[in-house]
Amino acid sequence: MIKPITLGGGAHQVTLAHPVILAPLSGVTDLPFRALVKTQGAGLVVSEMIASWAMVRENRNTLRMAEVVAGGGPSSVQLAGCDPAAMAEAARIAVGLGADLIDINFGCPVKKVAVGQTAGSALMRDEALAGKILEATARAVPVPVTLKMRMGWDHASLNAPTLARIAEAAGITMLTVHGRTRQQFYEGIADWDFVARVKAATSLPVIVNGDITTEQKAAEALRRSGADGVMIGRGAYGRPWFLRQVIAALTTGETLAPPGLAEQKDILLGHYRAIRAHFGEGPGVRLGRKHVAWYSHGLRGSAAFRAAMNRIDNGPAVEALIHEFYDPLIAQGFVRQDEMALAA
Repeated sequence: MIKPITLGGGAHQVTLAHPVILAPLSGVTDLPFRALVKTQGAGLVVSEMIASWAMVRENRNTLRMAEVVAGGGPSSVQLAGCDPAAMAEAARIAVGLGADLIDINFGCPVKKVAVGQTAGSALMRDEALAGKILEATARAVPVPVTLKMRMGWDHASLNAPTLARIAEAAGITMLTVHGRTRQQFYEGIADWDFVARVKAATSLPVIVNGDITTEQKAAEALRRSGADGVMIGRGAYGRPWFLRQVIAALTTGETLAPPGLAEQKDILLGHYRAIRAHFGEGPGVRLGRKHVAWYSHGLRGSAAFRAAMNRIDNGPAVEALIHEFYDPLIAQGFVRQDEMALAA
C-alpha cells in the first residue's frame, strides 16, 4: 500500500524507501528515542518541534534538540515560528547541523505556541503569512522542506486543502495532515477521510497522521485518505519497533510479531542508558521514567512497578528494578499484548 517517495533533487535529493514516519513529539522524540526508532527500521524520524528564534540565538539546549541521527536513512528537523526571516535562518542552521529535511510546524495546538507566539496551528488562520514563511524557508536551504498541519483551526475553517496549494506553490515538497483541528487538540477521532480532500488539492505526496496505533489502522488510514504514507506518534510509545511492523504490513502484508519480552527488556535497558548518557544522570533518570512506564504497560504487575520506579532517583537502582520486574515474567513466558499495552 506504500511506495518510495523521492523529495527534492540533485545532491540533496531524499528518498523515503518506506514512508512510515515517526512524528515530532515534544518531550518524546529526543535524540536517544529517534536513534532507537531509526535502528528499528523507521522510514524517517523527525525531531521535536524547535522554536526558530531559539535556534537563531543558538540556544545550547535548542541546538542539542536539533542534533540528527547519523546513518540508517534520513532525519528531519522540525521548526516552528511566525517570522519568515527567522524561520529561514533557523533552517540554514539546522541544515548545517546535518538535517536531511526541514519540516515546518503548522499543527501544534498548545496555547503557548498557537496563541502566545502566533505559531504552530495559528498560522492556518493567516494564509498570507503562512505562504511567506513557507516560501522563505524553502528558498533558504538546498534540502527538501516539508509541512505538517491540521485540518484547520476549527471545523468552521477547514482550510488545509487551500494551504496545500499555497505550500506547493511556495516550494514545499511533502505534506503531513493530522486529521483533527486545532480546537480538538488530541480529543475525538482523527478524520482520515478529510485528508483525502487535501490529497485531491495537490500533486505533492501526502502523509496521514492521527490515531494510527495498529497495523490495521495504518492500512485503513491509507485506504480512506488516499495518502502516500503514514506518520505515527503515540502508537510508538513504549514500542519503538512498531514502525517496522507497520512497514511490513503495508509493503508485504506480513504480520510481524513484536520482539519477545527478553528482547523488549534489552531494548528498554539500552534506551534508558542512552537517555542518561545524553542528558546526564540526574535529568536522564527523570526523563527516562515516562519511557520505562510506557514499555511496561500491559505487563502483569506494571502499576506497582511504575510506582516503585518513580520513587527512585538512581539510574543503576532503576535498572536493578527493571531486571527484578521483567525476569520472572520472561521465565514464565509472559507475552505482552500491544493492544492491551496501549489501553493500559
